[in-house]
Amino acid sequence: MTKTIREKLEEREYKILSEFAAKSADSKGRKISEPQSDMRTDFQRDRDRILHSKAFRRLKHKTQVFLSPFDDHFRTRLTHTLEVSQIGRSIARALDLNEDLVEAMALGHDLGHTPFGHCGEGVLNELIEEGFHHNLQSVRVVEELEKLNLCQETIEGIRTHSWGYEPTTAEGKVVQLADKIAYINHDIEDSIRAGVISESDLPKECINYFSSNQSKRLNKMISDIVANSAGSPKISMSEEGWYYTTKLREWMFQNVYIESPAKLEEDKARHVIKELFYFYIDKVSKMCPPDKAIRIVTDYISGMTDRYAIERYKENFIPEGFKNGSQDDYLYKLANAQES
Repeated sequence: MTKTIREKLEEREYKILSEFAAKSADSKGRKISEPQSDMRTDFQRDRDRILHSKAFRRLKHKTQVFLSPFDDHFRTRLTHTLEVSQIGRSIARALDLNEDLVEAMALGHDLGHTPFGHCGEGVLNELIEEGFHHNLQSVRVVEELEKLNLCQETIEGIRTHSWGYEPTTAEGKVVQLADKIAYINHDIEDSIRAGVISESDLPKECINYFSSNQSKRLNKMISDIVANSAGSPKISMSEEGWYYTTKLREWMFQNVYIESPAKLEEDKARHVIKELFYFYIDKVSKMCPPDKAIRIVTDYISGMTDRYAIERYKENFIPEGFKNGSQDDYLYKLANAQES
């Protein structure tokens, strides 16, 4: 009997992947069982479903660090996601882990992120009694809102990408590390581009260890993980590498993420999210129970792009001048006068 392409790919995974890698044929499966593809493994299908989701497309207009940037070269939540995927795949390939699973986790990890980045997340976290966390909202997006019916391993990797969670697969740990490596490095580059910091401002000991060059710094972080994790079920940086990575991350929080020119507009962004939340709660509560209204409004606002949130705010809170007919009325009057 001729084997399907999927079966050949599954066999290939057993032959070439590490003993610590997740194998698609051994997946814990989906909540709702469905026929398998003849061409793609289950993890490949997860990746494709995320890639074609509406939430993934909206990431292109969601803030990474700089709110609603007009400069095309600043990262958005989408380009951040792609960089996490690239870094994660590089690590997975070097360690013979399941690259398809890493890619699916990475592409889905920020689907539940709010408009205006962590500023928007912070506002919703304050407004909702049980709190709001973008990793859990990302799981809600794939499970409830878009019903992608992903494999349990992919969902678990999305949920545990945030720090403070412990992934159960090597691939999940790769994505957790790739996320940190990606945002530390690209946020440094964007901050330098914006004039918020300069290369010479970076901690000297970190520059001496990693280099001030982004490509070299990124390569050293990735190489450190690979060298420290080869042949081991535990995926991690070396103690020294993690020390300098953490020091660089802490420096970014102190000089960019907390108080810097990059954050000057955050008070306005917080106001937009808060006012929209109360406005929609008032409207929706008239149609359904309060707890359900909060869930609906939270899903709606967290799914907004920066510009969509701003447009909804303008529509509901900024008065417009009275419109009396077409602005081109005078033009038509002139044309009619010429005919008579």
